[in-house]
Amino acid sequence: MSAIALAASAQIARAEAPVTEPAAKPAAPDLAEIQAALAADQAAADPQATRSPSPGAGVQSLNPDIAVIADFALAAFSDPDHHQTGGHDPAENGFNLQALELSLGSAVDPYFRFDAGLVFGEEGVELEEAYATTLDLGSRLQARAGQFLTRFGRLNSTHLHAWNFVDQPFALGRVFGGDGNRGLGLELSWLTPLPWYVELVASATKVGEDATARSFAGEDGVEVEGPDDLLYVAALKQFFPLSNDWSLAFGVSGALGPNGNQDGDRAEVYGMDAYLKYRPLKETGRTELTLQMEWLLRRRKLEERRSLDAGGYGELVVRFARRYALGARYELGTPSYDEHGHVVDDPLDPEWSSARTRVSAQASFLPSEFSRLRLQGSRDSGFSKPVWAAFLAAEFAIGAHGAHRF
Repeated sequence: MSAIALAASAQIARAEAPVTEPAAKPAAPDLAEIQAALAADQAAADPQATRSPSPGAGVQSLNPDIAVIADFALAAFSDPDHHQTGGHDPAENGFNLQALELSLGSAVDPYFRFDAGLVFGEEGVELEEAYATTLDLGSRLQARAGQFLTRFGRLNSTHLHAWNFVDQPFALGRVFGGDGNRGLGLELSWLTPLPWYVELVASATKVGEDATARSFAGEDGVEVEGPDDLLYVAALKQFFPLSNDWSLAFGVSGALGPNGNQDGDRAEVYGMDAYLKYRPLKETGRTELTLQMEWLLRRRKLEERRSLDAGGYGELVVRFARRYALGARYELGTPSYDEHGHVVDDPLDPEWSSARTRVSAQASFLPSEFSRLRLQGSRDSGFSKPVWAAFLAAEFAIGAHGAHRF
């Protein structure tokens, strides 16, 4: 108890004590007593004051935030050759462990934060991300260094538990690989002083394997001998608060790197993404509507010819109650064309000789922010015969996990 509190208690005790004479007005505390009490309180609150450290206080302050997130799925495919492109997609009939993610993160000091993510699967464990982020770089700048998912587009930089659907859109897996575009490198971002939110992002990373840099890695990967052997990603992120209930995020991205064929050719990927959200602030429920779209265009050289292909998706999700949501997604991908508009064989996807479409629908039950159940069905067309798929997925999260980007 502080000195001021003790002095006040003494005054109250004197006031309540029985008296034999008529009650008199309590004497005001002496000025010297008040000053002494204030000095004692200030000394107690002074972080430089000598005090006995509590056991384990230093250890507790070093503990990072830890979260564990598990995703499981029961899957049924009409054809074992289902053409799924995501590394965490359900891949076989029956039960699938999509991912068990261990996420760790904490501030290192006033200047850096460190985050890491390990993903456990049926085939083993992999380091998904491990990077440091500056906290006080100044001039509206921020840097990341380590292994990270690049901020190309909207979905690539997110993890499985942040997706609205059970599987990854095939356009992303076709271009970047099943695990999303990531690598060891450096990223620099700048928040411009414009009157609306505008962020510029640029990164340079080592070209990974087929699962993380499919359009750039080639069959044997890329050996770094100079700056041309790195993968460069640039993005422009914008946000517009349209009203109290409506908001819009819009971005454009580009990726440039080696073609993977070791002859100096380059591969280019360009993207556009948009995210529209409606959430009325005056309603007490969880009514929410989101519309998300991405479109990717890829250019590269195939056997002395230039090739061009495109693909993307659009998804609409409506959360009509606190615990229930419905969603629909449409995907489209073109075959590879040469500069004359003729379909050419793509060594990465030799069976992709015509346009591919996939339509999916899902229903979600969200008991809380830490668990989710989803039922999803889809029809995939564009190959020899359509592939029907159904998923029943469950997700559970424990621990402290940072908020996702809008």
